[in-house]
Parts: sequence; C-alpha cells; structure tokens
Amino acid sequence: MPTLLDQTYAAMSAAPDDEAASLQFYERLSDAELFLMLEEEASDDRAKPLVFETADGPFALVFDREDRLAEFVDTPTPFVALSGRRIAKLLAGEGIGLGLNLGVAPSSMLLPPAAIDWLHEVLGANSIVTEATPERLHAPKGLPETLVSALDTKIANMSGVASAAYLVGVIYLGGLNGHMLAFVDTPAAAREGVAEAISEALVFSGVEAGQLDVTFLDQDNPLVSEFAKVGLTFEIPALILPTALKPLAPGMDPDKPPKLR
Repeated sequence: MPTLLDQTYAAMSAAPDDEAASLQFYERLSDAELFLMLEEEASDDRAKPLVFETADGPFALVFDREDRLAEFVDTPTPFVALSGRRIAKLLAGEGIGLGLNLGVAPSSMLLPPAAIDWLHEVLGANSIVTEATPERLHAPKGLPETLVSALDTKIANMSGVASAAYLVGVIYLGGLNGHMLAFVDTPAAAREGVAEAISEALVFSGVEAGQLDVTFLDQDNPLVSEFAKVGLTFEIPALILPTALKPLAPGMDPDKPPKLR
C-alpha cells in the first residue's frame, strides 16, 4: 500500500515545475517517521548513520517503513526511528546526502547534501510569536487554501498541547493589518514546538513567514471569546491516554463469560 511519501513523491515527479507539489513532498518528509540505518547500535542518545560512498558522494539511507528496510538488507542491521526533521538536523553541514527507500518503493530517490542543508535551514526558520495588542478582529480572508489546509494538518496532530485554535484577521493598534493564529491553554514548554510547526506550515505552503502571527492565550483571557466568534476554528483531537489494564477474576468480564465444563 502506498505511503504518504510515495503519493507526494509521485505528485512531485508528475509536475516537476510545480513548486507547491515539491514543498508538499518535503513537508511530508520532515514529518515522517523514518528508519535510519546505523553503523552500530545507538547508545547514550547517540546514533551514527551508516554512510555509503557512491559516485555521487556519501549517502545515509532511510526507509519510511520497517519492512522496506528489511527488504533492502538481507542481514540484521541496526537502525533508529527518527523524524525527517531530526535526520536533517543530524546530517546538515556534513556533506552527506540522503537515500530514501532505495530500490524498494515508488519513492526511491537520492537527495543531495544541498537539499538536506536547505531542508534543515527551512525547518530552523524562526516563527513570529507576537504579544502585540489587536485593535479589531475579523474573519480571515485572502489566505491561500494551501496554507489553511497545511495548518489544519499540523494542528490536527497537536492533541494535548492546546484546548482550541482560532485563525483571525487582525488590525493592530496603529493600523497594521495581518492574520493571527491563537492557541488556547498551551503549556509554556510546548509553545516553541507549536510555533515551529506553524512556521513549517507557512514555508511549505509557499507563504512568506511573517504573514501570520502566532499568539498564546489562557482560557480566561477576554480575547478568547472574540477569537471564537469571528475566527476559523481548527479541530484539535482530545488526548486519549491508555487505560491501565486491570486483572479480572474469571467470569467478571461481561464480554467473556465463564466456560462451563
């Protein structure tokens, strides 16, 4: 069954001049959990990629499914599962490219070191978090649908880090116009990660960073009701924690009646 990387790679290959298709592929690559082949077992939070020398230079190898890695190698090989953004950070500036799903999937490709450096630079872009005071809020307008869709995808994966998210148009004191994305009840420790995710959505949608401000509000802030009234609301799934297993005496589980002998 094709993965999201297979699908976005196919779309990018079918339209090589379509920047939006290319950006979508790189966004999926940065979000994906990838299995990185290692020289030896990871230890003490350290992982040394297994680097292959080729005519095009050195490449580390990753696969977006564990079974694809197993198909590529015929002997037990150490690996570590990391997000694409963490792998880009690991390889950036080292002159090492990335081989993705080589020979085992439709998304088989080589990304040169320059592409990895670019991806790391994009992912490290600073977000604009603002505490500026809005003078008036209104419904958002004029934003590209690609951006709204990208925001929806990012925010849908933020279970547990916000109780609500609203996108509004805003006029600041002094007359400056813009758009603002407000997150409600986001813990301080999670705010940097949330802002980075929104920055990525801007970049991979082809929108210049700075056209969307991010702010964090407590539920009791009077602005929350104003955001909810005029803004576009993004659904944030509730965080579902696993329940502890409780041993049941025989016959106490209504779905498993006791067997009579």
